[in-house]
Amino acid sequence: MSALTRRSFLFSALASTSALAFPQAALAHATSPFSYEGLVERARDLASKAYKLRPTVPQDWLNLSYDEYRNRWFRVEDALWADTNRSYNVDFFLPGLYFPRAIQINEVVDGLATKVPFDLSLFKRGDIAPDLSTEGHLGYSGLRLRTEQPGAPVKQKLEKTEFCVFQGASYFRAIANWCAYGLSARGLALKTGDSDGEEFPEFIEFWLEAPEADQKNMIIHALMDSPSVSGAFRFDITPGDNCTMEIQARLFARKELTHVGLAPLTSMFLYDDTNRSRFDDFRPAVHDSEGLLIKNGNGEVLWRPLANPVHLQISSFVDDGPQGFGLMQRARNLSDYADLEAHYHMRPSLWVEPKENWGKGAVTLVEIPADKEIYDNIVAYWRPHTPYAPGSEIDLSYRLTWGHEPDMGLALVKNTASGAKIFGDPGRIFTIDYDAHPLLEGDPEDFDIFVSSPHVETTEGVLQRNPETGGLRLAFSFDPGTRDHVELRAQLRKDGQPASEVWLYRWTT
Repeated sequence: MSALTRRSFLFSALASTSALAFPQAALAHATSPFSYEGLVERARDLASKAYKLRPTVPQDWLNLSYDEYRNRWFRVEDALWADTNRSYNVDFFLPGLYFPRAIQINEVVDGLATKVPFDLSLFKRGDIAPDLSTEGHLGYSGLRLRTEQPGAPVKQKLEKTEFCVFQGASYFRAIANWCAYGLSARGLALKTGDSDGEEFPEFIEFWLEAPEADQKNMIIHALMDSPSVSGAFRFDITPGDNCTMEIQARLFARKELTHVGLAPLTSMFLYDDTNRSRFDDFRPAVHDSEGLLIKNGNGEVLWRPLANPVHLQISSFVDDGPQGFGLMQRARNLSDYADLEAHYHMRPSLWVEPKENWGKGAVTLVEIPADKEIYDNIVAYWRPHTPYAPGSEIDLSYRLTWGHEPDMGLALVKNTASGAKIFGDPGRIFTIDYDAHPLLEGDPEDFDIFVSSPHVETTEGVLQRNPETGGLRLAFSFDPGTRDHVELRAQLRKDGQPASEVWLYRWTT
């Protein structure tokens, strides 16, 4: 699997959809009834037909350089609903470069949908932006939501604060009102990490329900298509100290879906204390997310620190009825990264919470080798145990929470570090620092230490109070011998009950 850049947003051309052209003059005033149920029927009908590749925008749009593409930007004063008292404004993005196929956007008022025509004059133009074709299969490539958020910065009087973007394949990302953009989510992942290549379904059309003046939430519908599957999505989005998305979807399989990823998340992890020595960089750590958090069907809370491996690695956490999973950013001090521009300490965590029983399957973590922070090299998703047969209809309902990490009521792992043993027998030392927590109060000797591995014998572990953090530090060691990887597990318990989350780690050479 090749490395993936956030700049290209996974080069959305990798998956395309049914042929749609946008004759602009005819779009401005025509209306048609719209409902989510009607969109489901449209997705079902789409799946019953052969997949068709949509046409690309004109060649001169595709030939734009990165700087030329960025030299046109949307005028926020002309945003959708900017001249109304509606609680949200919507900006649009141009196609071209990494976005070769345009999407259609619709406004929905009182159950009637009106197509939003493409208008290049809505974009400001810089000095290096070339003249472009105005005929052909043109349209927008995505959209951005803005609204008034208490406490969030407003750059100028005309602007509401942006907090959510849909652009590229089925990708979207959001932030809480204290965050900076970081990881992304997708509508669906297909064949991630497979040797024959990944398939990227695309959102090909959006319907935006016009909000009332005092409405706190925003509702967006999307039609998805790809060679293997079509689908209808409904997003009920509420920004704030956390940005929450209530997602409802109906998927229709054209082909057998042997490797499907539900609620997929994409992020970046370059290095931290576990692999710091591989990077000649002034910063202590570089990552959008630092760990995978899981609450499984049995209520057990698992923490798996992320890795940037030398070789592609895929981990499966088998489960039945998961209660939630997500990619977390725990280090929240500027000094944790010492980066005055990227602000990694402000990247959101993202938690997935199924609203029905997802049955048997596995939370799947894909970690791709990366040598630069421009690569999104982490993917996490739910993989159902049983493939979906052609003609299957799949109902999905889940919540995404962007911002703060959910409180599991247990002591959290604050940091993981590893290094070679300097004295005594050969081997490696691991230290796990836990945050200060009421469950960790008392004498370290009051806690039972559970450290294990299916591959090697570990020491029993030493638990000490860390005066810097106020929490506890667990240290243990093992000798990997000739092994190139070792799976590890650790947890603190008190009076027979969990005091900490379960720490899982895969050590590799």
